[in-house]
Amino acid sequence: MRAGELQPGAVVDGFVLQERIAVGGMGAIWRVSHPDHSRPLVMKTPFLGAGADVSTIIGYEVEEMVLRRLSGRHVPAFIAAGDLRKLPYIVMEFVEGQPLDKRLEREPMAPEEAARVGARIAAAIEDLHRQKVVHLDLKTGNIILSERGAVIIDFGLARHDELPDLFAEESDLPMGSPATISPEQILGDRTQPASDIFALGCILYEMVCGEPPFGEPVSLAGQKRRLFHAPKPPRQYNAKTPRWLQEVILRCLEVDLAKRYGSAGQVLFDLRHPDQVRLTDRADRAGPASALDRVRSWFGGRKAEKMPPQRKVSIARRISDAPIVVAAVDLTAGVDPLADEVRLHVARVLEAEEGARLACVTVLKTRLVGSDDGPDSEGRSAYVGRLVVLKDWARALQVPEERVSYHVLEALDPGAAILDYANHNRVDHIVMGARASSALRRHLGSVSSAVVAEAPCSVTVVRLKSTPEGEPE
Repeated sequence: MRAGELQPGAVVDGFVLQERIAVGGMGAIWRVSHPDHSRPLVMKTPFLGAGADVSTIIGYEVEEMVLRRLSGRHVPAFIAAGDLRKLPYIVMEFVEGQPLDKRLEREPMAPEEAARVGARIAAAIEDLHRQKVVHLDLKTGNIILSERGAVIIDFGLARHDELPDLFAEESDLPMGSPATISPEQILGDRTQPASDIFALGCILYEMVCGEPPFGEPVSLAGQKRRLFHAPKPPRQYNAKTPRWLQEVILRCLEVDLAKRYGSAGQVLFDLRHPDQVRLTDRADRAGPASALDRVRSWFGGRKAEKMPPQRKVSIARRISDAPIVVAAVDLTAGVDPLADEVRLHVARVLEAEEGARLACVTVLKTRLVGSDDGPDSEGRSAYVGRLVVLKDWARALQVPEERVSYHVLEALDPGAAILDYANHNRVDHIVMGARASSALRRHLGSVSSAVVAEAPCSVTVVRLKSTPEGEPE
C-alpha cells in the first residue's frame, strides 16, 4: 500500500488510521491510535512514489534519524517508524496546542506577549542545541504553543552533530523556508546554531509587526537581498514596540555572525530580563535606513559572500563558546576577602570563555516576618544598596556592558534562590564562594554544598586559603 492510497480505518503495523488532518505535496498527516499507546498520536506519511522530489526522501530519512534521538518537553515524543522499502511513516506524539502561524492569522501580538512567547521559543531552541541539533527550518508553522511550553516540529532539514548531513552531501543548494532562512544557509553553510537564532529574530519580528522582515521571496536572488538590505525596524511598523525588544530582534537578524547573539540561551536571558538589555543604535532605528547604513549593509553582505567555507565545528562546541556564567557572591559583609577571591576566579573563567555572558548575582536574605529592606547609612533601600555594592564588586572585571548583568535576589534560602535562578536562565556555570566550616554549617548544610548537589550545570566553589592553625588568611 502506498501513502496516497491510505484510508480511514486502515491498519499499519498495528496503528489504526482515524482521520487525515493535513495533506500537502510532500505527504499527509493522520491521527492514529494503537492498543499499546494511550497518548494521542499522529502519523506522517511522505509521498515517495515515482517522480517524488529527492528532497522528500532525504527529509523523511533525516527526520526519522533526528527525532528518535531527541527528548524533552520541547519536541514531540518519537514512537515508531516504518520500513522505507514498504510503507515509510513516522509516528509521534500528538501535541495539544495552537500552531503559532494560526495564532498570528488573527492579529500581531502585543510586544509583551511577543516577548513572553519568544522566550518560550528561545528556551526550546536552546534545548535542541544542547542535544546537538540545529533545526534550520524554524518558522511560525513549525512551532506549537502548548501548556508545557513551545514545541518544535518538522525536523526534515535538521542537522545532528553525530549523524551524516544528508542534505549537505546531496546538494549545495540553499535549503530552508524563504521567510526565515539565514544568510549563511543561503551561502551553503548548514553548520551554524546561529541560523536558528536568525530564524527566531524573523519570528519575533513577525509576531510584533504582522509580517516577516524580508517577505517570502521564492528566488535565490530574492533571498540573497537579506545579505545586503536590513529590514525595516519594528518600531516603524509598531510604535508600541519597546526599544529593548527592537534591540533584541535586530541583533538576532545581524548578517555578521559575530554581531548576532552567541546562543539561544543568551536571547532567552535578554527576553526575560529586559531591564538588563544594553541598548545600541539598533534600539533607536525608527525609519528607513540611512545612506550610510545601506552602504554598511552592502559591504557586510559582500564580506559574507566572500567568506571562505567554515571549518566544521560541532554544535556543542559552538554553544560552549557562548555560555552563561553566574558569579554568585555573598556581599552581606561587603566586599570581603572571599568576595575578592570569587572575583579572581570569575576573571579566570571569563578569560577562557571569550563569548561568555556574565550574570552577577547576590542574595538579600529576607525574614519570615517583616523585611530587612530598611535604609542604609546613605538612605538607600537595602536592595538598592546591595545592587550598588554588586556593581562596584564587578567593576574590576572590566566586562563590556553588553555582556554583563546584575541581580539582587530576595529570598529566605540563598541556596534555593541561586538554584532557581540557574534553572530559570539555563545557566552553564556557577562560580561561588564557601565560608569556613562551623558547627552550625555542618548541622544545617552550607549554601555551596546545596548548590553543588542540585545545580543543573557545573559549579566552581572558591575557598580562602587557611593558615597552618586552620584560620583563613
